[in-house]
Amino acid sequence: MSTLPSADAPFQSARTDRLRDALLAAAFTADGLLELLGAPAYAALARSETVPALRATRGDGPLETLVRLFLLQRSVPAARAAAALPLEDCLADGWLVRDGDAVRASVDVRPYGGPEGQDWWIVSDLGCAVGGAGGIAGGGAGPSGIDRSELVLGVGGASTTLAGITVRTPVGSALDLGTGSGIQALHAAQHASRVTATDLNPRALRFARLTLALSGAPEADLRQGSLFEPVAGETYDLIVSNPPFVISPGARLTYRDGGMGGDDLCRTLVSQAADRLNDGGYCQLLANWQHVEGEDWRERLSSWVPAGCDAWIVQREVQDVAQYAELWLRDAGDHRTSPEEYAARYDAWLAEFEERRTKGVGFGWITLRKSGAERPSVIAEEWPHPVEQPLGASIRDHFARQEFLRTHDDAALLEARFRLAPEVVQEQVGLPGAEDPEHVVLRQNRGMRRATKVDTVGAGFAGVCDGTLSAGRILDAIAQLVGEDPVLLRDRTPEAIRLLVEQGFLTPEG
Repeated sequence: MSTLPSADAPFQSARTDRLRDALLAAAFTADGLLELLGAPAYAALARSETVPALRATRGDGPLETLVRLFLLQRSVPAARAAAALPLEDCLADGWLVRDGDAVRASVDVRPYGGPEGQDWWIVSDLGCAVGGAGGIAGGGAGPSGIDRSELVLGVGGASTTLAGITVRTPVGSALDLGTGSGIQALHAAQHASRVTATDLNPRALRFARLTLALSGAPEADLRQGSLFEPVAGETYDLIVSNPPFVISPGARLTYRDGGMGGDDLCRTLVSQAADRLNDGGYCQLLANWQHVEGEDWRERLSSWVPAGCDAWIVQREVQDVAQYAELWLRDAGDHRTSPEEYAARYDAWLAEFEERRTKGVGFGWITLRKSGAERPSVIAEEWPHPVEQPLGASIRDHFARQEFLRTHDDAALLEARFRLAPEVVQEQVGLPGAEDPEHVVLRQNRGMRRATKVDTVGAGFAGVCDGTLSAGRILDAIAQLVGEDPVLLRDRTPEAIRLLVEQGFLTPEG
């Protein structure tokens, strides 16, 4: 059985500093990997295909050695390892273990680029990061000999998605609920004065500490426990969570199965978040939710939102129950078991969905902001289209616009000034040679990359918005140009302006 590197040594000990210096000196970074492997091998590694990376690391330089040790999980001669890193330190602290005359890694150490070009490293169980040498093995134990129920995963699409959508304004306190290998805590440490990270799995807390220490980040307050139990009575400016959201029969795997029926874990997180947020604070999480027969999923999720919180719920994809079961059966390695065992587990998933009248499962993100509003803004929408990450600033601006719209009636709206968002383009759609277009489309090339139809008045209005004239004055000028009654135009236009503001095409100025 693999043992973890020591998590009990003083924070940022001299030995950890020396290891980090060695990783940097060898260019064992995200950029260094890409340069060494080349784009095809780098992409193949992300698909758990290791042959191209093995061919690219046939040399004996320090970077090739580190890739083979920590990413490809190969033993290397001790002398070769000593040329790449402080060998005795790594053996003493448990990063490496002896394998005859060679050494091998006890954990996966994965280079990870921070949002401002920082060189970080995410520490996880062997084979439990995207691009791990063997993938996440099936059966009772993972590649490191640890029971799969206790495995700690590294970097994956879900964790990078959450990091990208998180609002990154400076805050006094942040909570990473279900920290895993500590990716979200590492990000939060860059803009929060105090970071608390929790997890039900005590091994995850040790991995999170290793990730923070190796990356040179401030130490977090690490606490073991489920959901909000470890922080009872405390409040935060930011809560982030990539929880074990998989809707499954039972709770076989701690890293993915919430242990509650259906989507109750995600519902509980959302409904209890308001009590743990400071005024103006954000809670952001990834989630799966059931599409229940006879219920609108938007109404169902909107009912989770606690009083006094604005919410933005974005559904990114939906899978039917068979697709969903197959995805997570493969994740658990059940496809490698006997046909009879696989069929029995598949049947258990479908029976669970049938009992709950579940026809599909949605995946997406949920953001809450504790506004204290009597009439909170709760928007649930489906958006499967490409977006531009990072989206944190766009999400912050979304809630600012909702606050503006809530506090401005139509008269105040017409007195306000607006600016057309950057990178918005106009498209005219119609038959070739036609004098006038059938319709006009405004399209964003940033953020959510939305598109919306507008009439000629809406297009003209948006094009003039540069923050200098009030909406009412712009409409008066348009009315004069098109020969329309300015009073009637003022009466019928606020609804269209509100839509353009809500969707981010127009930004209130001042």
